Amino acid sequence: MIPDKSKMSRPIHGETVYGVDVDGETRCRHWNSASDIIAIRFKCCGRWYSCIDCHAAETTHAATVWGRDERETKAVLCGACGDQMSISEYLACDSVCPKCSSKFNSGCSKHYHLYFE
Repeated sequence: MIPDKSKMSRPIHGETVYGVDVDGETRCRHWNSASDIIAIRFKCCGRWYSCIDCHAAETTHAATVWGRDERETKAVLCGACGDQMSISEYLACDSVCPKCSSKFNSGCSKHYHLYFE
């Protein structure tokens, strides 16, 4: 099914988050459990997306992963409180927001290689 472009973004905590059917806490059509509440700022375009599948649905370019030397870049957004974490903060947070203690999907660790070197 072709996504409805009118549902491809929404403001969340002062940032525009792109994706397919994005809700108010960054969940999308692809990942929408209670704990799927982060967005990733993609290195290639600087835009926040709910997931890599949303990036693929909305763009015509390949996603670029953040390098190890860029781990201090603020590239992860908590959909619950709006905290922008550095990549290193996110990777070390044990699937819990360091600011508001909301739980993130621990299964996301299986996909880190799609976003981070």
